[in-house]
Amino acid sequence: MFNQMSLLRSKKQRKLLFSAGLSWMFDAMDVGMISFVVAALAKEWMLGPERIGYLTSITSLGMAVGAASAGILADRFGRKSVLLWTLLIFSIASGLSAFAAGYIMLCVLRFIAGFGLGGELPVASTLVSESMPVKERGRAVVLLESFWALGWILSALIAFFVIPDYGWRVAFAIGAVPALYALYLRRAIDDSPKFAEIKKAPPVPLKKRVAAVWSAEHRRSTIMLWVLWFTVVFSYYGMFLWLPTVMVLKGFSLVKSFEYVLIMTLAQLPGYFTAAYFIEKFGRKFVLVIYLLLTAVSAAWFGNATTEGMLMAAGICLSFFNLGAWGGMYAYTPELYPTTIRSTGTGLATSFGRIGGIIAPTLVGVLVGRSVGISTIFMLFFVTIVIGALAVLFLGKETKGLELE
Repeated sequence: MFNQMSLLRSKKQRKLLFSAGLSWMFDAMDVGMISFVVAALAKEWMLGPERIGYLTSITSLGMAVGAASAGILADRFGRKSVLLWTLLIFSIASGLSAFAAGYIMLCVLRFIAGFGLGGELPVASTLVSESMPVKERGRAVVLLESFWALGWILSALIAFFVIPDYGWRVAFAIGAVPALYALYLRRAIDDSPKFAEIKKAPPVPLKKRVAAVWSAEHRRSTIMLWVLWFTVVFSYYGMFLWLPTVMVLKGFSLVKSFEYVLIMTLAQLPGYFTAAYFIEKFGRKFVLVIYLLLTAVSAAWFGNATTEGMLMAAGICLSFFNLGAWGGMYAYTPELYPTTIRSTGTGLATSFGRIGGIIAPTLVGVLVGRSVGISTIFMLFFVTIVIGALAVLFLGKETKGLELE
């Protein structure tokens, strides 16, 4: 069924995919770690739901600033150099989080880590998208995104085996490891051929690049992408950063909740792989619309689950379809802009989406604090995800098989 192995025949493409993929994995490990750490911190520091929400939202605030900044800088200085700097920033800040003496200090460090995280993701997807043949471009970016699942699995394993016995500080210290990987990455990858071409020409001023993103030619795509990114990021961070805590609220122990979330996370991998297959067979819009609608159904199911079996089944479906949609979104976004503004357009869309990631965890914290039911909260995510699917259906254009300008 799957033709993913064709991507692995070229040594250069294989090296780029795995090198960028590992940096993506470390990103996911850090984001996943905070979702598990807050569940432990809530007990150790006696944090209420609202303060947990603020802590998770501050990472997304940093990601919003980082995505816009890195996207703009990558169109000016290159994809590779910005990728390396963002990797260093987030890994150092994550490692320093292990020494946080209090809530405020941890929030500051999480903002800095978020800046690096948010900057790295759109730049890495742009680099891979620009470096792959047209027939394999979408599949390559979805496979790049599949490393996110590996990072979440890694964070779940650390949460399961490390946090209960050694504490959350050791978990954060492990997050400093990617700083060493950045030194390898500096020699392992090259900038994209597309960027090398435009680098010969005079740089386009920032004001003109931003104006081009909103020009008549790209306005419809930009509106669609901003709606898509906001709804997907809002629902993802609202649901997944709260999963361990939601499991505890539904009556499971902290260790048991980690175990269940790990099982749910494993379902992300087949979600990515099926999306990678369908994206080149049926197109980007097909994958996004179908996977988003099925994510919405899974969210409603999860929120209304009344038994342990239903909760697990709904959580597995939620992971499968939501992360498949993420892969499609990262593949689709860079394809809608020309090379001169590609990273800027991708970064701005990603940055706007991160606003959803700022609002959602805080909003869930407030709602939980006011005793709003989990089923009501997850119906909110159902509606949000459907809006994103409709935006793609009616405003999106198909980019399957099109050469990048």
